[in-house]
Amino acid sequence: MTLTPHRTTVTSPVLDHARFGDAPAVLAGDRTLSHADLERRVADRARTWGPERRLVLVEGANDLDSLVAYLAALQHGHVALVVPDGRAAQREAIVAAYDPDIVCLVDEPDDVRRPASAHDLHPDLALLLSTSGTTGSPKLVRLSRDNVASNAAAIADYLALTPADRAITALPLHYCYGLSVLHSHLVAGASVALTDLSVVDECFWDLFARTGATTLAAVPHTFDLLTASGFEAREVPTLRQVTQAGGRLDPDDVRRWSRFGSDHGWDLVVMYGATEATARMAYLPPHLTTDHPAAIGVAIPGGRLRLDEGVDGRAGVGELVYSGPNVMLGYAESPDDLARPRDTDELRTGDLAREVDGLFEVVGRLSRRGKVFGLRLDLDSLERRLQGEVDPRARVVATDRSVHVFLTSGRGSAAARALTTSHCGVPDHVVQVTVLPQVPLTGSGKVDYAGLGDLARRAEEPTTDVDRSVRAAYVRVLGRPDARDTDSFVDLGGDSLSYVELATRLGGAFGGALPVGWHTRSIGELERLAAAGTVTDAEPVRRWARLDTTVALRALAILFVVASHVDLVALEGGAHLLLALAGFNFARFQLSAAGDARTRLRHGLSGLAQLIAPSVLWVGAVALALGSYDLTTALFVRELLNSSEWDDQWQLWFLESLVWITAAALALTCLPRLHDLERRTPFRFALAVLAVTAAARFADVGLRAGPTQRYTTLVVAFVFVLGWLGARADTTRRRLIVSALAAVLLVGFFGQVHREVIVLGGFLLMLWLPHVPVPAWLARTAGVLAGASLFIYLTHWQVYPPLEDAGHPWLALAASLVVGIAYGRVVRPLHKAVGRAVLGSR
Repeated sequence: MTLTPHRTTVTSPVLDHARFGDAPAVLAGDRTLSHADLERRVADRARTWGPERRLVLVEGANDLDSLVAYLAALQHGHVALVVPDGRAAQREAIVAAYDPDIVCLVDEPDDVRRPASAHDLHPDLALLLSTSGTTGSPKLVRLSRDNVASNAAAIADYLALTPADRAITALPLHYCYGLSVLHSHLVAGASVALTDLSVVDECFWDLFARTGATTLAAVPHTFDLLTASGFEAREVPTLRQVTQAGGRLDPDDVRRWSRFGSDHGWDLVVMYGATEATARMAYLPPHLTTDHPAAIGVAIPGGRLRLDEGVDGRAGVGELVYSGPNVMLGYAESPDDLARPRDTDELRTGDLAREVDGLFEVVGRLSRRGKVFGLRLDLDSLERRLQGEVDPRARVVATDRSVHVFLTSGRGSAAARALTTSHCGVPDHVVQVTVLPQVPLTGSGKVDYAGLGDLARRAEEPTTDVDRSVRAAYVRVLGRPDARDTDSFVDLGGDSLSYVELATRLGGAFGGALPVGWHTRSIGELERLAAAGTVTDAEPVRRWARLDTTVALRALAILFVVASHVDLVALEGGAHLLLALAGFNFARFQLSAAGDARTRLRHGLSGLAQLIAPSVLWVGAVALALGSYDLTTALFVRELLNSSEWDDQWQLWFLESLVWITAAALALTCLPRLHDLERRTPFRFALAVLAVTAAARFADVGLRAGPTQRYTTLVVAFVFVLGWLGARADTTRRRLIVSALAAVLLVGFFGQVHREVIVLGGFLLMLWLPHVPVPAWLARTAGVLAGASLFIYLTHWQVYPPLEDAGHPWLALAASLVVGIAYGRVVRPLHKAVGRAVLGSR
């Protein structure tokens, strides 16, 4: 073999990170290498290869030896050709096609095949990567030194990485996304913890906690694994951000994970990129994910996005075109291409996009390519192989979740599945094979790929009876036949009353144990989860259920209120506990709805209207029929105009305070600047509001409130805000802080120990215990009482006095509950109609 004289060797490092000295750079097992240590180890490895510049093939495993080999090639002027580890056939195909000068395999000595390169290597060439779905194909992406350096710096910039940050290798290093995590953290002086464990492995999270990782990189499939592995119940206090790329994440999942992250102290950063752009082209600033979940965002620092509208007939839609210093030199399909200079200045992505509010949003694809499981797939190439080896009439389409193969004979199903998984490098479970009597054609006689796409999407839709019961429950309880798969309970304007009723109805579909945070999950996701664990008629009736603690407390609180009033027991404090629960649910529902301040206002006003309408109807009727209430009570302005002496007008103090406190909280959080502030720092915002309301209470009544002062709006507002703050306490530390604040503010407030025990004890249960296991019959009973708590409180004042006076306190209690439940059933249509009217049409 003739050795080709190499071009000028460039010896300055691509990634300038050794200047961070003793700061940690890599954690591998029980070893921690500083940036200086890593630089020395990399230099030592490169020194063993000799001084000549060469093509170095490296298996990209998530271990220290592979990492050092890769950096030795990248940082010392060689050309790194990175291939997956553990895929011998694909590796050998690349070796045969490109004849690397050095081969570095996992757990084997470096194979230095020649003292100088057999290839003419362009001076700018630094890295060769497979386009995501064509590993094993000779077509590679040629990336320059400047491509790698500029993209690493841009990512570190928009992620605001510092030496305090630490990533964990949740993605393989042979994948451009995995490499970008390494590059961006090194150039920022940050560190990387190496592991090949999956996020479903408990040991992964032990390592995450032990190393204090702050960054988790994820592809769409990672989020499915996180859900399945119980991530949402984990305490991960060091996590600062979760980045997402490698394919489109459903907008409802973006919103859900963004809200979850915001509630738990970390940001979701949605990103868009391609191997041809080294890694990243765009990112969505975290504060925009809730309001713009379908967007890919803005160009990365130093990059530019534009639309070529000449390729699509729709106004405002065009092919997304990117330019920037990270755009590849071009493709290589043979060793001769390694000497070629740059042959492209911009990247035509093949994605159809539009620009909305300054953000780019991908709406489709120009060509027959797919992206599944983070891998870009050439569907035409796969289709040709299937036609040649399995079925001459085979056709292929792809959705965001699966590769769908359509055959005209069932005999080739197993072969088609095996070939597809091998060709695409995807797991077996994402390949679906369907047998059709004939392939659908368009009017012009061409294959109807759009029709096949519809068949693929319908095949992925859940169709079980459980699914229909989920949707039917939403329609029945919320009165929203227009509900879409992407809508959640909070998106549809759900409130605390409908929460109880809907949770009770959905309990059957989930075997009495609703998924964590179900009220923020989309209908479609709940249908899928229900289908995955369908409860059939043949299953035995469950004797125990997990009851939401807020539901249990509402049921207990209204029982305490009525039982105290009929003089059965002296358990006062239930109404104040209900006020704390109202604040907790205000944060869970009104403040958790996706959208801007205007959307939040509509949702909040809908909830207020559903509270006010049935109340005004009852109070007005009582005022006209019995004369026991006057106009000030009916209009909830009693406190402004009446005396401070207790009379019948004070009976509904709880409702009046709840209306005005909720209205004030809604007004505060709908001011545009405050809305954005609350979205960014929900816990701190609620803490500031608590400070204001507590100061108002102390200024008015001091430590202890008087007999009527404890029922006035300004004095009790802090109880509502305590509940609000509790809903935002997403870590153990924050819950401890809120617990201490609750004790300080509630102990001594009433001057009656039993009241303080009921309110503080109930609040702490709500804060620390999300669910309580109870017999199924008791869960259903509690659901009925909690769902009717507003109506029981409203009506019991007119029900119990005659029976109590006649010496029948138990009958008075039962009658109060029955009448309140009945009134709730009667006004249900009004309740729903008012909510829909305020929310308006979409």
